[in-house]
Amino acid sequence: QVQLAEAGGGLVQTGDSLTLSCVATGGTLSGYRLGWFRQAPGKDREYVGALSWNDRRTYYADSVKGRFTIARDNAKTTMYLQMNNLKPEDTAVYYCATGRLILSSLPYARNYPTWGQGTQVTVSS
Repeated sequence: QVQLAEAGGGLVQTGDSLTLSCVATGGTLSGYRLGWFRQAPGKDREYVGALSWNDRRTYYADSVKGRFTIARDNAKTTMYLQMNNLKPEDTAVYYCATGRLILSSLPYARNYPTWGQGTQVTVSS
C-alpha cells in the first residue's frame, strides 16, 4: 500500500518561495491522482491543487493559481509543490494525499484514502 511523506516546510517571509515534496513509497502511483491540501489553525482542510500521475495534468484552487505549481518526478515517485510569492494567509500545515479519484472528486479531502503526516509552512509578515 502506498504511503506518503511530506517534507520541505519551514518559516519564510512574505514574498519568499518554498518547495514542498511528497514522496510515495510502497507501491506504484500509476493510475492515481495526488492532491495537496492545507489546514490553518481553526479552519477546515483546504484544497490547494492536484496532479494526475499518468498524464501529469495539474489542477489548482483559485486561491493559489498563478503562484503555486505542482510537478512530479516519476523516477523518485515524488510530487512537488512549488510556492512563490508566499503570503501570511498561506500559513498552514500542508498535506499530500492520494487515491484513485475521478476529476470531480479532487477538491474534496474526504475522497482521499491515503494521507501524509503534513509539513508546517509559516509565512511571516
